[in-house]
Amino acid sequence: MTPRTAHYRWWGAACGLLAAAAAIGIAQLLAGLTVPAASPVIAVGEAAIDHTPLAVKDWAIATFGSGDKTALLTGVFVVLFLYSLLVGVLAMRRLALGYTGLVAFAVIGLAAALTRHDATASYAVPTLFGAVAGGLALTWLVRTARTAAGAGASRRVSEPAGRADRPAADRPGDPGRSDDAAWSAWAREGQGTEPEDPDEPAEPDVPDRLGWVSASQYDSTAPPGSRPGGARAGPPAGRTPGGGLASEPSPRRAFLLAAGVTVAVAAVGEVAGRTLATGKNVSLAQKSLRIPKASVPAPPLPSGVNLPVPGISSFITPASSFYRVDTALLVPQVDPSTWQLRIHGMVDREVTVTFDQLIRRPLIEDYITLCCVSDPVGGPYIGNAKWLGASLAALIRSAGPQRGADQLLCTSVDGFTSGTPLQVVLDGRDALVAVAMNGAVLPTEHGFPARLVVPGLYGYVSACKWVVDIEVTTFAAAQAYWVPRGWSQLGPIKTESRIDVPVNGASPKAGQVAVAGVAWAQHKGIDAVEVRVDHGPWQQATLAAVPGIDTWRQWSWQWPATKGTHLIEARATDKTGYTQTSLVQDVAPNGASGYPSTQVTVS
Repeated sequence: MTPRTAHYRWWGAACGLLAAAAAIGIAQLLAGLTVPAASPVIAVGEAAIDHTPLAVKDWAIATFGSGDKTALLTGVFVVLFLYSLLVGVLAMRRLALGYTGLVAFAVIGLAAALTRHDATASYAVPTLFGAVAGGLALTWLVRTARTAAGAGASRRVSEPAGRADRPAADRPGDPGRSDDAAWSAWAREGQGTEPEDPDEPAEPDVPDRLGWVSASQYDSTAPPGSRPGGARAGPPAGRTPGGGLASEPSPRRAFLLAAGVTVAVAAVGEVAGRTLATGKNVSLAQKSLRIPKASVPAPPLPSGVNLPVPGISSFITPASSFYRVDTALLVPQVDPSTWQLRIHGMVDREVTVTFDQLIRRPLIEDYITLCCVSDPVGGPYIGNAKWLGASLAALIRSAGPQRGADQLLCTSVDGFTSGTPLQVVLDGRDALVAVAMNGAVLPTEHGFPARLVVPGLYGYVSACKWVVDIEVTTFAAAQAYWVPRGWSQLGPIKTESRIDVPVNGASPKAGQVAVAGVAWAQHKGIDAVEVRVDHGPWQQATLAAVPGIDTWRQWSWQWPATKGTHLIEARATDKTGYTQTSLVQDVAPNGASGYPSTQVTVS
């Protein structure tokens, strides 16, 4: 690659990056004005979630945790960044190639947006207008960049030897030849002809638009206003080489102007688009909403639900720190005044419930622990909260489920589906269409205005957020979102435990050391927890009190620690007599298993 080629590629890369910024900014603005979920970045990101292999999803959750969505969006922007650099380099050679790259960008964005759940023609608007804005920006930037690049190359070229001996008519400013034509020929001889582009027939004459360039910029030894052999150094006084006035902007200033306008458009579009999207949120509706008191309140918490061990997970997990695992890159904003829940399918009568009708039904309050199937042994994707909601079983029975139905295919407003076993919902447990969490209206990221909570099942089959549709069907007739992606259909939660303290790698002092954590077996209940050190005998742990069988349970054990490095393990036994297995299994397809462990060095 010659220095000149590299020079042009750098200019092209800058053009591509700036044009992509303009396209994304305008697309974000139009998404804010129409449908926030139609933003091409969001649409492509969500399409990536849908089509990512299971192993990659597991790796992302294990690696990034609750930041997996941020990591995904960062990856989308990195790909866009690299792609835009390529488009810009191609556009510097031939604008048609740049336009082709923009069309490919638009096609991908349109495909992603128009295949989203309940997508309409309006989902295409942000991507189309973004692509047009990117095309206009690319055209302006490339044309000014070509001129500026040509000018920069001209300034670095000294006059070739023997130039001073050329006939006077061949030198700029001499009689017999126009200044513009002579300037072009003279500049081209020093730097070579500009790259040809059929889209820009005038581009070979780029130096005609260079602006004022003195001879000293071509030959630092030449005094201003002179050249060896008596040739004039530059254009006629008061004129640029292109024939304009000397006050006209230089090519570099013209490019900086184009770049500045593009950046401003991109920034305004991005900020305004996000502001408009945020303006459509439902925070005001959340603050003004008043949920009636429970007809069936939760039992009072017994004394001793929280053991006095620093570092142990509290019995109730605050909403702000409750785990979040879902497929929504953009949290749905659902107005309770327009929300409806439709129950249909294999039923005697279709039922549709508004939010007002839902909260007027008898409301049940209960403490229930939720767990994600992606939670590794000893992992963080589990939490316990006090939920308030209407009975899901009562709603299903009001529709009259027909013989043979065995699945509730529940659909979120963003198209996610979960498949809940019908028999589990109807067996008497507190399966809820929840509207409140820990005594407050549901947070938006946790499903406002309504979500499902079913004790004893992993969240992917039971905890549909932003739920708007329940189809009574069969597992043979319909598959929920995660099933064709490699996860099991039923998803019962396994009996598990976790060690919270001491943390892995801790260095406690010799003597009595508290070993503590939580154990869970929702809708079965925890009966015992045991701990062992260095594969020695199992020791019985002390259990905290619990209000029922649908929550996790704290436990602790006082360890007479001795100096050295030690491995601590735990296991739980539920009220059915089943003891947590030592068999190590990954999270897919139906939840992880194995003993939780922590290694410490006692000093």
